[in-house]
Amino acid sequence: MRCPVPPWGPGSSTGSESGRAPSRSKTPRRPKRSDPIRFRAKPYPVDLALELERATGLSRPVATVLTRRGHSNPADAEAFLAAEESHDPFSFRDMDRAVGLVTEAIDSGERITIYGDYDCDGVCATAILVGAIRALGGECDWFIPDRIADGYGLNPEAIRRIGERGTSLVVTVDCGVTSVAEVKLAKELGMKVVVTDHHQVGPELPDCPILHPQVSGYPYTSLCGAAVAAKLALALRKSTGFNGAADESDLDLVALATVADIMPLTGENRHLVSAGVKVARRARRVGLAALMAEARVEPSRLKSDDFGFRLGPRINAAGRLYRADAGVELFLAEDRERANEIARELASVNAERRRVEQEVEALAKAELRSLGSPGAAVVVAGEGWHQGVVGIVAAKLVKASGRPAVVISIDGDTGRGSARSVPGLDLHAALEDTAYLLESFGGHAAAAGITIRTDRIDRFRESLGRAVEARIGSEPAEPVVEFDTVVGGSDLGLDLAEEMEKPQPFGNGNPPARVVVPGAQIENETAMGEGKHCRFTIRSGSYRAKGVCF
Repeated sequence: MRCPVPPWGPGSSTGSESGRAPSRSKTPRRPKRSDPIRFRAKPYPVDLALELERATGLSRPVATVLTRRGHSNPADAEAFLAAEESHDPFSFRDMDRAVGLVTEAIDSGERITIYGDYDCDGVCATAILVGAIRALGGECDWFIPDRIADGYGLNPEAIRRIGERGTSLVVTVDCGVTSVAEVKLAKELGMKVVVTDHHQVGPELPDCPILHPQVSGYPYTSLCGAAVAAKLALALRKSTGFNGAADESDLDLVALATVADIMPLTGENRHLVSAGVKVARRARRVGLAALMAEARVEPSRLKSDDFGFRLGPRINAAGRLYRADAGVELFLAEDRERANEIARELASVNAERRRVEQEVEALAKAELRSLGSPGAAVVVAGEGWHQGVVGIVAAKLVKASGRPAVVISIDGDTGRGSARSVPGLDLHAALEDTAYLLESFGGHAAAAGITIRTDRIDRFRESLGRAVEARIGSEPAEPVVEFDTVVGGSDLGLDLAEEMEKPQPFGNGNPPARVVVPGAQIENETAMGEGKHCRFTIRSGSYRAKGVCF
C-alpha cells in the first residue's frame, strides 16, 4: 500500500474525492516543482463495488480499488486476484516451425547463436534460451550488441561475424521483427533464422518463422521478449520429452524482465510475474541469488517492485555503460564464487551509472536554462553526453518540466537521442511530423530514439514544439496524483495494509493502491536511511497509526 497521505505532508480530501495538497513550511520531502498537486480518482459505480464486496467477501477498500480498475464483476475480480491465466506455447502460429528448426540443429550438432538485446529483457531472454538449448544437448552461444558500437537490433556486420564463426541457426530474442534486410543477409550467408520479439512491427515482416504475440495469433498480446523466449523453451521441452526442468523454471527471469521492461501487469503477465516471484524466492538460480544478495534483497521477502527498482537497474546498467552480456553470464553461472564476482561488478557499474546520470542531468538542465522558455517540448543536446543515460535523463526532464523531452548526445556531426512523452501525447506521431529533419527514428507513443545531424537540432526543436503544441497545447502537464479509495482514521493499521496487498503483483497498469485519509495530519517525522526514508505518525481525529515512507 502506498502512503495514506502524500509523503511531503498531510493530504486532504473534500469528500468528493478530489482536492489539492496544502503547503507546509516544514516537511521531510516535497515535490521540486511549485505547481499544486491535484488529487484525482476515476469515477466508479458504487453499487457495483458494494455488490462485489458482498459477493466475494473482500473488504470495501479492496472492492473499491478493483471496481475502479475495471474488475467489478465478481468472477472477473476473482480471476484477476488469482492471476492464473496461461496459454499454450503452441498458440504461436509459427511455433512448430521454430521448434523444428531448433531441434534439427540440436540433433545435427550445429551451432546455434542467440542474438539478444542489451537491456534487462533481452539479457533475460538470451539466458533463458541459451540455458534451455544447452540443457537439451545443443551447442549454443550468444551475441549481445554493444549499445553504442552496434546499436539496437540485428546488425549486418554482426551477422557476418556470427556466420564466420560457424553458426548455422540464429534465434533472435527481444529484437528482429523489423530486421527484414538483416534476416535476408543471414539466409544468403547460409544461416537459418528464427525471430522471437515483441516490439512494434514494420510494414514488412522477415521471411522466417516469427514468434511475436501481436502477429503470431497468440491469445495475449503484451508479453515481453523474455516471456516469448520462455514459451519457445517450454515448447522445446514438450516436443523433446525432456524432463530435466520444470515448466516454470525460467519464470524468475521472465518476471524480472516483465517488470523491468514496464509491461502491463494484466492477463497472462500477472501469472508470469506472480509465479516468477515464487520461483525467485527459492533462490535456486545461482546468479539471481547473487544479484539479490548484492542488492540486499531478502529472497523470502522479494516482491515484484524489487525487480523494477532494485534488480533490473543493475542489469540495465551493464548494457548502458559496460558489457551487457555480463548479465547473461551471471544468470547462466553455476559457480557461486563467479556469480558473486559478476554481481559485485554490476553493483559497481550501477553506481557509476548513477554518477554519470547525475552529471548528464546537471548538464542537460543547465542547457535547458540557457535556452530560456522551453515551449511545448524540451530538446537539449550536448557534446559527449553518455548515450547510455540520455533516456533516463529525458524521463527526469519530463518529470521536472511537465513537457515531453528529448536529450541528444552529440558526437561530431551526428546526434543520437532519446525522447520521452507525457500522458495524452503520441510521441511517435509527433516525431513523424519532424521526420524530414531526422536521419532516423523509432519507438512508440511513450518513448523513442532519434538520430539527427547536429546542424538540424535547432530546427528540430522548433518543429517538435509545433507538433506537440498542435496536439496537446504548450502548457506543461499538470501534476496529478491518482488515488483509489478513501478510508477513515479508524481503518488505519496493519490489517488495511495487508488488504491493499491483495491485488499483487504490482507494476505498470496495476500500481500499488493509493489511499486518501480525509483531514489526516502527519506528526513525528523522523528521517532514516541517510535521509532517504522517513518514519512518521499519521493522525486522523482521535486515531493514530505509525508509518514509513521509502
